[in-house]
Amino acid sequence: MKIDWAALGSVFGVSLVVTVALVGLFTLGINGLSRRERAAAQGQPAALAVTAAYACFAACAAAVGYGIYLIMA
Repeated sequence: MKIDWAALGSVFGVSLVVTVALVGLFTLGINGLSRRERAAAQGQPAALAVTAAYACFAACAAAVGYGIYLIMA
């Protein structure tokens, strides 16, 4: 059995980048919800923050769903 180290390194690199991107995207979503709470406490509208947060969460869900699709295909 011969291990293709270049392919293994490529898979590791891509998975690391995607993981960091998903964590960053989820963090932006949490930050948007936090801004909503601060805006509500100050009596300001927070529609943009909520929309951005939901868009971040939807992108995370889409990426996870695509990953599951790739595994199942």
